[in-house]
Amino acid sequence: MRQLEALRARGITFSIDDFGTGYSSLAYVKHFPVDRLKIDKSFIANLKNDANDAAIVRAIVSLGHSLDLDVIAEGVETAAQVAHLRSEGCDEVQGFYFGRPMRSDMFVDLVRREMLLVRSA
Repeated sequence: MRQLEALRARGITFSIDDFGTGYSSLAYVKHFPVDRLKIDKSFIANLKNDANDAAIVRAIVSLGHSLDLDVIAEGVETAAQVAHLRSEGCDEVQGFYFGRPMRSDMFVDLVRREMLLVRSA
């Protein structure tokens, strides 16, 4: 715990990945200095068609915000998922909807192009 607090004091932030599955636990949220919860992609895949997944996502977002944590959804692949997550108040999203895995040189080129677009706007 001291090591985590020391890292946090240096500006390093921590997330609980795949929240709601496997070994992720509410006890971790309570006992560790985390900054965000990351909703597992298994709850995102059928978000629009499965009322249980939608309820779980809503509950995780609410829990995270109640604990003053940011909430990230992983595995986002459609505009409908983005819209639904926005409507629930999810803070960040990541997934193939925004980009596929790529080599580091391709990523640097992508960031440079995006920076040029922002500067010219």
